[in-house]
Amino acid sequence: MSWDQPDTRFYVVVNEEEQYSIWPDYKAIPAGWREAGKRGSKEECLAHIEQVWTDMRPLSLRQAMDGGAREAGAQ
Repeated sequence: MSWDQPDTRFYVVVNEEEQYSIWPDYKAIPAGWREAGKRGSKEECLAHIEQVWTDMRPLSLRQAMDGGAREAGAQ
């Protein structure tokens, strides 16, 4: 099996910062990542990521920026 073989199947995976990636199904998902509910070809998984990952900022940055916006609005 190889990442580049057309018959390789992938998982869409996501980490704690809500960053997405793909991972081949013949390998164990690495620590810190979990399945995001989509399996398929490399192209299918990448298309899914393009649809769902609309804000590329890590979760911690989004939360910090949202908190800063709320604090500025409270003044």
